[in-house]
Order: sequence, then structure tokens, then C-alpha cells
Amino acid sequence: MRWISIAVAVLVLTSCGGESWRDLGGKCATPRTGIDPITHNAYPDRQGTLDVEKKFLRAWTDDLYLWYSEVPAIDPAPFTKATDYFKVLKTTATAGGQPKDRFHFFYDTAYWEQLSQSGQELGYGLTWTVPRKDPPREWRIAYLEPNPPAMLNGIRRGARIIKIDGADMLNGVDQASVNTLNAGLFPAAAGEQHTFLLEDYNTLAQQSFTLTAQTVITNPVPDVHTITAGADTVGYMLFNDHLATAEKALADGVKTLNAANGGAGVKDLILDIRYNGGGYLYIASELGYMIAGPTRASGRIFERLQFNDKYPPDFDPVVGRPMAPTPFYNTTLAQSALPSLGLGRVFVLTGESTCSASESIINGLQGVNVQVIQIGHHTCGKPYGFHPQDNCGTTYFSIQFQGTNAKGFGDYTLGFSPGPAAAGSTVLGCQIADDFSRDLGDSAEGRLAAALAYRNSPTCPAPSIRALYAEVPQEGTVIKSPWRQNRILVP
Repeated sequence: MRWISIAVAVLVLTSCGGESWRDLGGKCATPRTGIDPITHNAYPDRQGTLDVEKKFLRAWTDDLYLWYSEVPAIDPAPFTKATDYFKVLKTTATAGGQPKDRFHFFYDTAYWEQLSQSGQELGYGLTWTVPRKDPPREWRIAYLEPNPPAMLNGIRRGARIIKIDGADMLNGVDQASVNTLNAGLFPAAAGEQHTFLLEDYNTLAQQSFTLTAQTVITNPVPDVHTITAGADTVGYMLFNDHLATAEKALADGVKTLNAANGGAGVKDLILDIRYNGGGYLYIASELGYMIAGPTRASGRIFERLQFNDKYPPDFDPVVGRPMAPTPFYNTTLAQSALPSLGLGRVFVLTGESTCSASESIINGLQGVNVQVIQIGHHTCGKPYGFHPQDNCGTTYFSIQFQGTNAKGFGDYTLGFSPGPAAAGSTVLGCQIADDFSRDLGDSAEGRLAAALAYRNSPTCPAPSIRALYAEVPQEGTVIKSPWRQNRILVP
């Protein structure tokens, strides 16, 4: 049985100051009143103070943060907001030339609940990727949501932003330009309109589009289809987010692939997770089962979680009891049986934005000897995760555990890298640039084409001339909400 991780726990632990974060929680400077529209329960808030909210955060961090001993002792008194204090409650160490903890964030709880349960976000119906964040900046369209609104007619994947509301995206550095660019990229309210000058990737033609911000419902699995490859039928699945709504979409996609070829199913699966930053871990586990099938996955460990060194293996201090390792779930949350492909290998298309729960798919499958062939770019390198924690209307996310697979492996902080082992790579496959000249799912798109070719001959194509000599790098980081780039324990 799976449980809701933010439920009331049974074990009470105390901080070094003697006060448990569980006792301090819900004592708010401004308590919420009424009924939570998601849980349909009364808010648990009681009258408290800002000082108590900050004490809660410190006690919670000291107890559960993975690197709790590395958090500096900082006087909470000067902080006039609990969220500002939370920002500094993390390690300042670095690893591999970047901050060790790049994954520390918070959300307004009502907004978080809306995002996580429905996939609704404010935007334009497209997702940006950023190969270069400093001038000359490079912002391109990674993909558009299915059935985009009419305002996006004529916009294609790969288009580059030249200007927003007249501000120079490439080289604008004055504060007025930066403010204008940010306002267009991250609209604050539905109905906002901003004019984008975009350059088509293939034709280099420039055209202006007036985009109106609106509530967009993300489709986490926008494309599942089959490809005829010689005598074989190959499945392609584009999986962009580990949302709650992905559960049904993934299961329906696997059923579609099983029904292909007159019911004979597919010979191979190409799973496109190049832009999938993560989300719910249980979704990753379910997909792992649907790929591997019962023979390889039933009764096996998908991921084992290790919290900080205050706690023994297989103990979850948030729920306050021993916890069995996450298995390959063979049912949905509602206990409906999941379909499966029963494959001994899978091709994964990856990028720098393939992160966290997406990386756990790769790691979990390798743990049960499903061969993973990686085509694309190295992944982000995040074997960490957390339980979301609501307090006084803010949901906090702070790294609490590291995940390992059935073989005990979880050390991929530099990401999974495709290629020969002799070159220092960690997964068999090919380094292939992102191909903005074609739509995702097009059999001629660079990464998908390389995967199809690799099935017949395990060799990698030479880099394209454009990829070698382009003015800017072809790989970028996709701009998504922080929670969509994580490994999150919920049910």
C-alpha cells in the first residue's frame, strides 16, 4: 500500500533545541482559515508568530536535510520572511564546479497543489530551452503543447527569440531591457500580452507574434506512435513530465503499443525524455514496470532511499516508520493493473534537462538488467529527492534523501553520459546534438534517427556540420518550474 507522504507521522523527533518541528509546525503569524480545496480538510494552522515559523524551518532542516551538518549557523532574527530564512538553510559546498545543492525551493501551497495535481501553469503553451543564458543569449522553443492556441500559428520548434516588446534578447543588458524581457518570459497574470520577434530555425526568417498569457494544462505524454523499421515495429513515446496526470496517459500509451502490429506489439521502445526534468517518483516506478514487465520487475527494487546519517537504511523519518524500498509498482494508485511491454532493452533520448525522476528510470531499469541505450546528451545528475512540506501556506522543498537502484548504485551526480566506457561514459549509446530542424517524434530528427540506426548497427553517426560549427551550442537547459525538475515522494 502506498501512502501520502505529507500525512501526520507517528514518530516525534526533537531538534537540538528540544522542540520538534512537528510541534512547531502550523503555528503561523497569519493562519489560514477555511477548507483546503484540494484535501477538503480544514487548514491545520493555529495562531503563532514569525519567530516560530523560522524555528520550525531550522528544526525541520536539522532533522531531515540530507547535508544537515553542512548548514551554516545563521541568526534568524534579521529575516522578515520565513521564506527568506529558508533560502539560506542549505549547504554552501560545491561539487563538480557547481553548487552541491541546486535544488532548494518553495512554493505558495495553493499554487503547488494546482500545479502538481492538474498540470496547470501560466504561460503561452510552449516551453523554452536556453543553450546560452549570457549575452549573446540564446533562447529557443523546445516544444509546443499539443493543439496550441491560434496565437502560436506559424511558430515552430527551434525558433529563436530575437526581441520581446522591443527589448533585445540577444544582447540587452541594461536594467530596463532585462525587466522587459523577464516580464515577457514569465508573465504574472492571465491576459498579459507581449510581442515576441522570433527567428525560424530552418529559414532564419523573422516574424512578430503577439502572445497572450493564459492558464495552460500541460500534456505530459503528448505523442505515442509506432515506426516501421525494416521488418520491425518500434514504439516511440514522448514523455515530458512526471505529473499525476501522466499515470493514465502512460498506461494508455503502453496499451496502444501493445495493440500495434496486429496485437504483436513492438520490438523496441524509444523513450524520449530529453526535456523531462522529473516529478513524482511513483510515476517513474510505474513506467519502469511497464517497460520491463513482470518477469524482470515483479518483486524487484526500483529505488531504495537513504535519508541522512541520523537514520538507518529503509527508514523514512518523515512518515516516521521503516519503509520498504520503492518497488516496480505494477498497479496504479487506484490499484488498477498496469499493462507492460516486457522489454529487455530500451532506448532513451536524453538531454541536459533529463533530471531526477527521469534519471531514476534509467538507473532503476539498469538495476534489474534491462539494457538502457542512451542517445543524446548527458543528463543533469540528480539522485536526490524530498517530501514536500507545507507550513503556514508555503510548501518547502529541501533535499532529504539519495536514491539507489537494486544493485546499490546511485552515484551519478555528474549525470548519465552516453558512449563507450573507454571514453568515460556511463551508459552505452551515442552523443547526439538536439536537432531543432525537425519536430519531436519525426523519424528523421537527429536523436530519434540515431536510435533507429543504432538498432541495426551499434555505431554512432558523425556530428552534423551545423552542430559542429553553429554560432551557439545546440544543447540547452529547459525552463520549467522547479518542482518539474525533481524526484518527489507523494503517494
